Amino acid sequence: MDLFARCFLLVFAQLYAGGILALSVPPFHSIARGFYKSTAGVYLGAGILAFGGRLTLSSRATLSDPLEVAELTFWLISLVAGSIYVRSLWGDHFALRARAYVATWATAVVAIALGAQHFRLAPLLSFESILYPMSLLVSALALGAVCTGMLLGHWYLIDHDLSIDPFRSLFRFFVGTLVVQAAVFALVAVLMAGIGSPGSVAAMAKLTAEHSDLLLLRLSLSPLAAGAIGWMIWKTLQIPQTMAATGLFYIAILAVLVGEMMGRFILFRTALPL
Repeated sequence: MDLFARCFLLVFAQLYAGGILALSVPPFHSIARGFYKSTAGVYLGAGILAFGGRLTLSSRATLSDPLEVAELTFWLISLVAGSIYVRSLWGDHFALRARAYVATWATAVVAIALGAQHFRLAPLLSFESILYPMSLLVSALALGAVCTGMLLGHWYLIDHDLSIDPFRSLFRFFVGTLVVQAAVFALVAVLMAGIGSPGSVAAMAKLTAEHSDLLLLRLSLSPLAAGAIGWMIWKTLQIPQTMAATGLFYIAILAVLVGEMMGRFILFRTALPL
């Protein structure tokens, strides 16, 4: 009964995990601490929303599934560590900040990997146990990269002397995630249609027969449209013009975010991680 809500909440969970990981791309000591405070705070808020929603769904039924208990436990640990990390940005506790940051993204990755198993159509000992979390995590990185790029672009309105190099590094990371995302999607389609479990083969047939328009829209938005916008961002950064690049990142966010929503709708309709 709560399958659609679980799929929808995944978008917030992916934004949290991917955004926190994307914060490691720009060099910490090259950008004012305020950027990390505000950006990490936004991602922590997304994580709290995702966890609160999952907790609400779980409270409606008896929480007896060990996998779900483990997933929620890792989410809670991640959010506690994330809160410590954000708080440490107001001080000089370097060791604490580094440990809290690693604990935040590592436990979030584990939580998403565990949560992905709820949608798997094959037995535990199958390649799908790896393919599901891989697809969700790569998409999380793409979503986190584009959002962090947009937020970093705004920081250039505050710090006019900031080097363009962090922006370019984050842009390259964003484009790299789109390339990997396209490769993972192709891998999912080939493996599940060819050597997947009977349920996966049937789901792929259903997707192509009944939801081909939805699949086309998902792929057209991200990675294809987002990749085209990435090319425009690259040309803009060659000028360089950070304000225009930030505006293009805004459009890229729409492509990636709506693409992820379409992907989670595909997950709801067919249980396929696209």
